[in-house]
Amino acid sequence: MQAIVCHEYGDIKELKFEEVDTPQPDETQLLLKVLATGVNFPDGLLVQGLYQAKPETPFIPGMECCGEVLALGEKCTGFNVGDRVICSSPGYGAFAEQLVIDHRHVIPTPTDIPAEQACNLLVAHGTAHHALKQRGQLKAGDNLVVLGAAGGTGIAAVQIGKAMGANVIAAASTNEKLALASKHGADHVFNYTTGNIKDGIREYTNGKGADVIYDPVGGEFFDSSVRAMARNGRYLVVGFASGTIPKFPVNLALVKEFSLVGVFWGTFVRKEPAVFAENMQQLFNWQKAGLVSVSVDQTFALKDTAAALAYVMDRKVKGKVSVVI
Repeated sequence: MQAIVCHEYGDIKELKFEEVDTPQPDETQLLLKVLATGVNFPDGLLVQGLYQAKPETPFIPGMECCGEVLALGEKCTGFNVGDRVICSSPGYGAFAEQLVIDHRHVIPTPTDIPAEQACNLLVAHGTAHHALKQRGQLKAGDNLVVLGAAGGTGIAAVQIGKAMGANVIAAASTNEKLALASKHGADHVFNYTTGNIKDGIREYTNGKGADVIYDPVGGEFFDSSVRAMARNGRYLVVGFASGTIPKFPVNLALVKEFSLVGVFWGTFVRKEPAVFAENMQQLFNWQKAGLVSVSVDQTFALKDTAAALAYVMDRKVKGKVSVVI
């Protein structure tokens, strides 16, 4: 089969499109025909050696996909050959024509969701949902601020925030991106390259401040927005797309009485699989009701995966990117 292979950590351009052995499932694994693979910011970090996980090289990157069951081990109950599924691999393996994966990481998915959308439902929407529901305890009427609101996980947070009844304030770097956030349900939008985000949050919350801030960006935007937290607020640390990990002035948490909350979706999936399955069912229900959807900006062929990753890493993407096999 053909796959994208990372032989050494380094530049994304060094990824190779080549022939590799077709994997074989053991008794607890499924063999999937990959239909489409989601492209995520952590994928780019992983191949550069900048992510928390560092698999032994060579390896095939790609952490989420939509596929069709080709074969299954004897202990894989609840699945049949031909089933349409989505799955999250343990950080790698999905940029390939076929994939073997533990059946516990696989979820049956409705066939009416196009593969290029379904493959992106797990990481971005799964992260945003877990962050807002379990970690942020978001309630109807809360003021939710979403940073990086036009990226895949940002758009997901906007949609899910609205589905949960929040007042959603979307912040992004261009007016074009803000228009996309508005299209997906944001109540207010703010360009944080032309104005002070602290002042913007205060304005759109009538001076109260943010009950929940969803931050996949970090850097200077953390430094400003963290000063606009409401009492008993929850600041969700999701990632550092800016490339800079900010330093937290802990005195602010003391005097303003808010919480800084870490969000690591991969750990959640491993540690709480039953809750994860419940979350995904709720996302499917919201998708059927038209409350959430995957906004696919561009699709790429498997051989062009490096270009797809560069597009995401350069922060050009508006919504999500898919590699279609």
